[in-house]
Amino acid sequence: MINPKILDDLAAKLSELAATSPAKDLEKNAKALLTSLFSRLDLVTRGEFEVQQQVLIRSREQLAVLEARVAALEAEARKQPPS
Repeated sequence: MINPKILDDLAAKLSELAATSPAKDLEKNAKALLTSLFSRLDLVTRGEFEVQQQVLIRSREQLAVLEARVAALEAEARKQPPS
């Protein structure tokens, strides 16, 4: 049977190796490159998009209410005889 301490030591050494490997630097550099590229593309963040989406939903709801009020006022105006 394998000693659990040996497995823990092996896992720790593999984690340390992965953290100091060139792959970690490559991932960090790729992330920095993509972040730079996306910032130049004038994109919005997910949070900004969701905020604007909620603003649009509220605006549409308010527009529907106002359209209904205008329609009611127009109907009322049509019922009244001209002065």
